[in-house]
Amino acid sequence: MKPGSPLIPVEPARRLDGTAARAAASMPMGTIDGHRHRDTPHRGTPRRGTEALHADLPEAMRAAVDDFAQHLAAARNRSGHTVRAYVGDVVSLLDHAVRMGHPTPATIDVTVLRSWLARLRTMGAARTSLARRAAAARTFTAWAHRCGLAATDAGARLVSPKARRDLPTVLRPEQATALVLAPGDEASPVLLRDRLVLELLYATGVRVGELCGLDVRDADRARRVVRVLGKGGKERAVPYGTPAEEALDDWLRLGRPDLAGPASGDALLLGARGGRLQPAIARRIVSGYARAADLPHIAPHGLRHSAATHLLEGGADLRDVQELLGHASLSSTQIYTHVSVERLRAAYRQAHPRA
Repeated sequence: MKPGSPLIPVEPARRLDGTAARAAASMPMGTIDGHRHRDTPHRGTPRRGTEALHADLPEAMRAAVDDFAQHLAAARNRSGHTVRAYVGDVVSLLDHAVRMGHPTPATIDVTVLRSWLARLRTMGAARTSLARRAAAARTFTAWAHRCGLAATDAGARLVSPKARRDLPTVLRPEQATALVLAPGDEASPVLLRDRLVLELLYATGVRVGELCGLDVRDADRARRVVRVLGKGGKERAVPYGTPAEEALDDWLRLGRPDLAGPASGDALLLGARGGRLQPAIARRIVSGYARAADLPHIAPHGLRHSAATHLLEGGADLRDVQELLGHASLSSTQIYTHVSVERLRAAYRQAHPRA
């Protein structure tokens, strides 16, 4: 790839994922899902963004990271947000390698990787951030080795810090009900949309990007399921209940026609100007109504956590919940069993006379 070509390629057009690609293309460098990395440099040290670091890399390094981005987007079918996150980490690694006297990927060894992670740790990076960056480095070095850019895979010897896995924030069932009812019964287009956003997030447990990527035709109202295109381009059918169906019917009859315009296309959920609803706006909807209802701070992913936990507490099978959430590994779903156990322990300590 020639110097000066786009750092993050536009992904091939795909159903639902077009939204993610457009969002990634417009996102400022050095961000993940619209938020800047939490790592903070030493006080007084100006932060340089991914774009500036990329521009200053030697040609061989710049070409390598650009080809790596193309590989993630095209060959591995990663979303725009994932590509941006991985590339941001790899650009940081390559910048560090150049400063250590390595102008090409060929000479990067495990010492460089460990030095890079140690530097990030001194700058205040959390263990979870270090674990993610180490994973990105291993993915890059394995790719560079397969492509012949490096004689060995330096990342194969890299042991990343074990991230502490905190239990997710989960609403109680009555709190989740209060949240989805917070928009009220007024039939204005925006309130009808907000009600549907909250109902679908809690009813289906979909990710916010998946929700915003839904088209009208993705709602199979006869069977009450939505077709969702998740990570890695994997499609799944997720059921929803009567309240969400009522909210969907109200939105399609009374809300969407008033907001629809030339930019609407087939998008199910629309912004105030008629374009496809963006994830950032959906996050504001959730947090705003939670605040208005005097509930704990919650984001769309918190509603996903809540839906999964309530399903398991209600007797759903773990593998069914895994399929509903679109988790590739059962271990990702098992965290919700820990949440349920912790809630049971808390109830026990509060209620049992000999707790």
